[in-house]
Amino acid sequence: MKWQSVYIDGSWVRPEGAQTLTMVAPSTGAEIGEIARGGAPEIDAAVLAARNAFEGAWGQMAAVERGRLLTRLGQAILDQEDELTELEALDTGKPLALARGDIRACARYFEFYGGAADKVHGETIPFLQGYQVMIVREARGVTGHIIPWNYPAQMFGRALGAALAVGNAAVLKPAEEACLSVLRLVELAEEVGFPPGAINVVTGLGEEAGAALSNHPDIDLLSFTGSPEVGTLVQKSAAENHVPCVLELGGKSPQIVFADADRDAAIKTSVAALVQNTGQTCSAGSRVLIERSIYDEFLAALAKQFKTLCAGSHDKDLNCGPVISKVQQERVLGFLERAKSDGIEIAAQGQIMTDEATSGGYYVPPTLYRMVPRDHELACEEVFGPVLAAIPFDDEADAVRLANGTDYGLIAGIWTESGARQMRMAKAVRAGQIYINGYGAGGGIELPFGGFKKSGHGREKGLEALKEFTVSKTVVINHG
Repeated sequence: MKWQSVYIDGSWVRPEGAQTLTMVAPSTGAEIGEIARGGAPEIDAAVLAARNAFEGAWGQMAAVERGRLLTRLGQAILDQEDELTELEALDTGKPLALARGDIRACARYFEFYGGAADKVHGETIPFLQGYQVMIVREARGVTGHIIPWNYPAQMFGRALGAALAVGNAAVLKPAEEACLSVLRLVELAEEVGFPPGAINVVTGLGEEAGAALSNHPDIDLLSFTGSPEVGTLVQKSAAENHVPCVLELGGKSPQIVFADADRDAAIKTSVAALVQNTGQTCSAGSRVLIERSIYDEFLAALAKQFKTLCAGSHDKDLNCGPVISKVQQERVLGFLERAKSDGIEIAAQGQIMTDEATSGGYYVPPTLYRMVPRDHELACEEVFGPVLAAIPFDDEADAVRLANGTDYGLIAGIWTESGARQMRMAKAVRAGQIYINGYGAGGGIELPFGGFKKSGHGREKGLEALKEFTVSKTVVINHG
């Protein structure tokens, strides 16, 4: 099986010792294949291949040609949409409709950055008489990317699209829990003509391949998406070599619902923002903050919607799939058990729809909690599962305190018909993206994305990402 190899310098290579890792389908708990267990030797080879590509054919390629390659890859992804959708759903357990949306979003990243590749412009600075000063933006060189298991296909596009568009050569380490779509995507990149070394993919364990990439002395920038705890380790490791990082590390994002909100829209969106990908997304709306005067009425309507939710196998295309692994299932169920011990009341739960074939899957019932104390872990910590905490607030100032009262600051949704309040709240809430009377936007490829506080630093997506993956150079010409 080709996927028992890593992809380095345009070739599939078996790791030293030909070690492998077993892949498991979250919907059933059954083994579905093996991938290569790459480590430090493979990371070394991949970084060297990327360096040679950057200093060779790939680095010398005109921006317009890079853009055409990216665009061709986007089309190739759409041409293989059905195959990639099935791989993504099988590997992650997410419903087929969601997996299909992820594949289309991946294609859109390459379309967007394909069009942007030749539009990274410089500046001039007025200076002394007889001088011309230019600011040019150049590729950093070799970029390393460590991506998570919750959106492997989307993250392939998000991580590589901007980095490749500006001319970097890349080494990508996908999560060991889910990477089958990534391996197929790099095959497509080879088929459309990316030169050897421009893209390298090394599968393996985080503590082996991931650690080797994060502390490699010959990378020029590292991007990482994952937990704050691992993000801290990654950043410390990169700092040993003075390598800058772009980090996206999670969230505890609120929906803030005022009494004058469109309640039907707020309820529908609050549910969708939580159960998407079974709550396994950094931008999950895992808190709903409700003005006290409408708390009971709004919560009753929200609970009614919650009771209709169903979790089941990816191929049943229900509201939720399983969580990614047994370890993650036990982690999320631990939150539920502690909440019960702490006397936190469940307002509503969805159902798990399993049969004999899926009885070994990793399912968690979608769960809504009422009157969650502000200092409880359900209100403060990232559960990364289909668990929603409903918390009342008294007034606008209280809503701001509550919204900003966690270690995170990734996204917030604000629901009010008052234009003045919309602007005040958008300025006061500390989060990287603020949505007014909505939440999320179809993948948001064009929208800069990143966090405040422990949600990380740096920005991905949109044109802002091009700045992260380039470095400015000042050229001063004394022409007399």
